[in-house]
Amino acid sequence: MTVTLEDIRAAADLLRGQVVDTPCLHSRTLSEITGAQVWLKFENHQFTASFKERGALVKLLALSPEAAKQGVIACSAGNHAQGVAYHASRLGIPAVIVMPRHTPFVKVEHTRRHGAEVILHGENFDEAKAEARALAVSRHLTLVHPYDDEKIVAGQGTIALEMLAAHPQLDTLVVAIGGGGLIAGMATAAKALNPAIEVIGVETERFPSMYHAVRGTHAAFGASTIAEGIAVKEPGRITQAIVERLVSDIVLVDEGDIEQAIVMLLEIEKTVVEGAGAASLAALLKEPGRYAGRQVGLVLCGGNIDPLVLAEIIERGMVRGGRLARVRVQVRDLPGSLARVTGLLADQNANIEEVHHQRAFTHLAVQDAEVDFVLKTRSHAHVAEIVEALTRAGYLARVRNSDE
Repeated sequence: MTVTLEDIRAAADLLRGQVVDTPCLHSRTLSEITGAQVWLKFENHQFTASFKERGALVKLLALSPEAAKQGVIACSAGNHAQGVAYHASRLGIPAVIVMPRHTPFVKVEHTRRHGAEVILHGENFDEAKAEARALAVSRHLTLVHPYDDEKIVAGQGTIALEMLAAHPQLDTLVVAIGGGGLIAGMATAAKALNPAIEVIGVETERFPSMYHAVRGTHAAFGASTIAEGIAVKEPGRITQAIVERLVSDIVLVDEGDIEQAIVMLLEIEKTVVEGAGAASLAALLKEPGRYAGRQVGLVLCGGNIDPLVLAEIIERGMVRGGRLARVRVQVRDLPGSLARVTGLLADQNANIEEVHHQRAFTHLAVQDAEVDFVLKTRSHAHVAEIVEALTRAGYLARVRNSDE
């Protein structure tokens, strides 16, 4: 059995009025940056901040009265969990959710808030999945799989229906891949409506499961990724078959690519996305020439990110953009030396965020000291101007690299 356009249209009828028909908006700034016409589908605007609601609700509505009364169980790193928990609560269906132990706190708490029983088990998704399967048998619960289910795939495919109804000129869709439910559903709908449209998948370099599965090659996995929502080691059987048939390519992005995309979406679009939600933009930014002149649709598939993680990503993004810099200055260890340096920094319109005065752990003469400044700056060029001004004033100054 496979998923058809008719299945996806039937899913859309079920979902109408029960999930958000999220906006799909043109980004002028991202279009100027990349050379493509970029359209963003804001699935992070769903109530649970993720597209996962769609498939979860379609599956829940397909349960028999007996199965619904007994209850459901799901395994998820967060977004599928919230979708199942929220709509199960709405429909009066008991829900148990198994999540990996290191799932971001915000996702765990939101899932509990929707009324589900949350069980934290395993170091990763696959260990949690095995536990969910065992509990489904022992407690006689229906397993709501996060991706390898025709109902789930059909629900996720409704995103493509909405995007192409609003913007039929789209000729490329760039979609994140975890287990493959989202891209399988979207590719099924999109290719049925427009056989010429190109669908490109995106995975992280640390979890390239579908990338290697469709090539028949061996995948090596990292310990973790900022895009934990797509950190899946084994793609679905149903989804892989659809991807092999309908998806033209799968590209890989690294952690820095995803961080950059998160920061750009925050700054440019004023929208918060998680790592998986930024994966499609990361792919576009990594290879802009590939998409130049094309009408590209990106899915911002989720917005559930830990605020503390987001704060770190923003700070790291400021470093990459030259808006936060560490400058080391060698000074005479005498009264007034530090004041003279800070005065020079003020003259260059650099805002001092941190100062660390180093006397003991240095090879300098005892009369000298090293001072590390963390500065808020405008750009890499501005940082270079600051170092040049310090040098002209007779100080030994240099920018400290991130790995020092």
